[in-house]
Amino acid sequence: MGLIGREGFVGLPLTVGFRSSPTRAICQAPGTALRIAPSTLAQVLPQCPKFKNALDRYSLTLGMQASQVAACNGLHEVDARLARWLMMCHDRLGLDSFPLTQEFLSQMLGIRRASVTVAAGILQKAGLIRSAGGEVTILNRRGLEDLACECYGIINHQMERWRQDIR
Repeated sequence: MGLIGREGFVGLPLTVGFRSSPTRAICQAPGTALRIAPSTLAQVLPQCPKFKNALDRYSLTLGMQASQVAACNGLHEVDARLARWLMMCHDRLGLDSFPLTQEFLSQMLGIRRASVTVAAGILQKAGLIRSAGGEVTILNRRGLEDLACECYGIINHQMERWRQDIR
């Protein structure tokens, strides 16, 4: 499982010549996106090496994020994982409120919906979020970050190190 926001794109297999993908992309929040036909992308990539490099770098970022999230889902408590996921959503959307159902969160965190209800209740009672009607609002980002497991920091630290490498 990974999150893609303003920083990324879907369609990684196309960048290396594949025409299919074993993954499924779900748009969870409204927003604006650009679309390019696979045939056009195949023509553009050889002509734009900087663009190709940016897409290749993003594929590594997404892979690192997915492997860290997979490890996290097996190691950390549900409320800390939920806090991490919400922080990642907040970072990528740049919004304090966003649509996020408990059913969707249960799939992303690999847990039962009832466990999401309990974890969201913990975060709400702590005054960190408000969750109602399929929408989550971040009320206290700093507190949410403090509750999130260390995986949130690990992912962000590695992304920052890579940004520094290309400056």
